Amino acid sequence: MNILIIGAYPNSIVGFRGQLIRGWVKKGYKVTVMAADADPAIIKKVTALGAAFRPYKVERNGLNPLADLKTLSELIKALNDCKPDQILAYTIKPIIWGGIAASFYGKANFHAMVTGLGYAFETGGFKRNFINRIVKGLYRFSLKKAKSVIFQNTDNLQTFVSQGIVPKDKTYRVHGSGVDLSEYPKTPLPKGAPIFLLVARLLGDKGIREYASAAQSVKQKYPEATFQLLGPEDSSPDRINSDELKSWCDSGAITYLGETDHVLSFVQKCHIYTLPSYHEGLPRSVLEAMSVGRPILTTNTSGCRDTVIKERNGKLVSPKNAKQLEDQMIWFIENPDLWQNMANESRTIVEDYFDVMKVNKHINSIVFSYKD
Repeated sequence: MNILIIGAYPNSIVGFRGQLIRGWVKKGYKVTVMAADADPAIIKKVTALGAAFRPYKVERNGLNPLADLKTLSELIKALNDCKPDQILAYTIKPIIWGGIAASFYGKANFHAMVTGLGYAFETGGFKRNFINRIVKGLYRFSLKKAKSVIFQNTDNLQTFVSQGIVPKDKTYRVHGSGVDLSEYPKTPLPKGAPIFLLVARLLGDKGIREYASAAQSVKQKYPEATFQLLGPEDSSPDRINSDELKSWCDSGAITYLGETDHVLSFVQKCHIYTLPSYHEGLPRSVLEAMSVGRPILTTNTSGCRDTVIKERNGKLVSPKNAKQLEDQMIWFIENPDLWQNMANESRTIVEDYFDVMKVNKHINSIVFSYKD
């Protein structure tokens, strides 16, 4: 059996899909992975899994019709070359253009994994509303012949069904991308003054502005607290610009750690993992922090709320609400005796629901139920 995985961001392949790919290769399947052009180190990691890597032109955040037509053309050619039996696409552009390419190819079962709604589903202002309408229309068209549409939370699933993007009988829900419990072992909470950590691409809808605002206020009362930010810049229209980031660092509110492909050591050094995002599919960074054994401070919104169960392992705040975020940061600082129990609960929840082996077993049960 030939399987084609279509993504966009090369760095996500091994971390998010590595165990899935490895499992398919062990079963004797031929696996090809497509993503934007990657550096040799990433390609080496993909081939070490036993898969082939095929780059293609894709602008993850672009709105250029000519570039998107080029993406579609390259995907159609790839399908004719690779002759897949099963196609799994994830994130917006791979799903849209991969789904359309698959309908032209017509010889494979197409499966879409919606890992979050993102900027394109936000409304407010002419540009956002215009993008919103276009993206929904493209989703409807590209998913017409999909065998399954897999979601990482029920909120996103219900949005697609209620807005007529996909019929309910094609939908499935899995517990995120899963996390490898052995790669993110439980680690004792560090000693010292409180350290909050946010790992995310530098985007507004990750709640970074609220994080910086809350940190600025909290440090006036608890100057010993540290608020770290780790993550790469992004080309999205919603990006945080370098001047804004510099102003937060210069004020002492934020300690910016740059970017890395190895977040584990940073998570192990923090006390409270924080993600004030406006929306997520199911945030992998939070699951990794839970696996390490960290209390969670995140938002009561799609995807994020699925990681905190009745305050057993953390706290939820309203999205876009810096004051609530500030209040809960202060609560954590003033209640360090409760951190360890929350840390233990985080690890237990990951073991029960988000173990990558359990998640991949569920994905396999969906994908391989279609073999025609």
